[in-house]
Amino acid sequence: MVGKVVQNASSSWKTSALGIIAGIMLILPQVSAVFDNDPETVPQWNGIMAGLAAMGLGIASRDGDKSSEDVGAK
Repeated sequence: MVGKVVQNASSSWKTSALGIIAGIMLILPQVSAVFDNDPETVPQWNGIMAGLAAMGLGIASRDGDKSSEDVGAK
């Protein structure tokens, strides 16, 4: 399973990179809310989950210029 994810991420690197960047951009503000030393701020956990979902979708998706055969799909 992990090997398949790594293979897909490396063969469709553009989509994977954009998904990871989008996920980081969604997660970082929430991490900042956790560590800002203000007990009034609470991280929005749905933002963290959205970031993780964006990363997963980016890694699982295929670049538009790749065919099914290029990425090993049948």
